[in-house]
Amino acid sequence: MNTTTPATSETELLRRISSSGDAAARTEMIERAMDLVHSVARRYRDRGVSHEELVQVGSIGLINAVDRFDPDRGFAFSTFAVPHIAGEIRRHFRDRTWSIRVTRRIQENAATITAATERLTTTLQRHPSIREIATAVELEVYDVLEALEAGRHYTADSLDAPGPGGGDDADGSAWIERVGSADPGFARADARLTARAALRGLQPRSRQILALRFGEDLTQQEIGDRIGLSQMHVSRLLRQALDDLRAELDSPRTAAATG
Repeated sequence: MNTTTPATSETELLRRISSSGDAAARTEMIERAMDLVHSVARRYRDRGVSHEELVQVGSIGLINAVDRFDPDRGFAFSTFAVPHIAGEIRRHFRDRTWSIRVTRRIQENAATITAATERLTTTLQRHPSIREIATAVELEVYDVLEALEAGRHYTADSLDAPGPGGGDDADGSAWIERVGSADPGFARADARLTARAALRGLQPRSRQILALRFGEDLTQQEIGDRIGLSQMHVSRLLRQALDDLRAELDSPRTAAATG
């Protein structure tokens, strides 16, 4: 059975791990390199995740680095391990700590923008502009703004937290006691979905006439001029389209599509 001592060099430990999978050497190498994990974890402080949690996550990257390192390639272990540790921590932020669900693309853009902002701030000795950040990360300005806006919601405040202070009505009540009023937007959205489902059941001509009349606010004469029909013909078609729409709104098919 292989044994190691504190005097064993890092290079010797890594060679034992690489050549024979020496478990004792692996354990000692991981313990020795934990300061590296703490150092990388400190880069991500003040982002809503405790240092202890980041160290636990970063340790996974360290273990992977120890297992994959090839001492014959001629570079320092720390050079190889740091990207593994940092990558594991960034993956943790990307996949598990967003308080709202955003797309992987936005999460990755946000991480890239954060790193670029830190570099530019150091280089420029000031906070970079949005356009400077966009140029540095090779993204459109809109994509940068989108990712920054998403980043504002990286962590969520508790609804039990005190509401905003100040003002005549400040009473220290929690957010949960200040929210919950009826939002008319929900009713409009529901009506819009129902109407959209019903319109899909109409003939194309009927949908066209309804769109011209109520979408573009054209008169019957203007509709007739647009599609080459008389005003009287348009009037009949419009009445028929409205009757068909009412029937579709009451149909089980529409109810199923919106339910």
